[in-house]
Amino acid sequence: MAVLTGIAVAALAPTAPALAEPLWPNGPNVPGAPAIIPTQAPCSPAARACLRLSSNEVWLMDDGKVTYGPTAMSHGMQGYETPPGVFHVAFKKPYHWSTMHNAPMHYAVFFNGDIAFHIGPVEHKSHGCIRLTEPGAVAVFHYLNPGDVVEVVP
Repeated sequence: MAVLTGIAVAALAPTAPALAEPLWPNGPNVPGAPAIIPTQAPCSPAARACLRLSSNEVWLMDDGKVTYGPTAMSHGMQGYETPPGVFHVAFKKPYHWSTMHNAPMHYAVFFNGDIAFHIGPVEHKSHGCIRLTEPGAVAVFHYLNPGDVVEVVP
């Protein structure tokens, strides 16, 4: 009888939850919760920044591994589309003034002519630039350097 009672108690005892993958790279682990955001980006291992236009996501990468992201972004509206392709960071400025659009571009990282990452409203499309939240723009600005590969995929 004692054996059966022990088995019944063991069956009803709570078990320790399994550790979950982080919700985002370097993010918190939530016990018992599965990862809800994939940590793989759709770019080659050469990319230091990966942008997916169809889902409005940006990742920072090192040798094919995600180091930051995905983070929200917006890109060019109709008539000002952000082109897919492989580009290189040309230069960056913590504060740039767009004479073309008479607007500030904080934490600007230029990678395709006049197209740059910078702080902006991610809920509205741009004139081709990659608009990021402030934390996203700061992370991109501090991570990327001239010559780094930026891949933009549809």
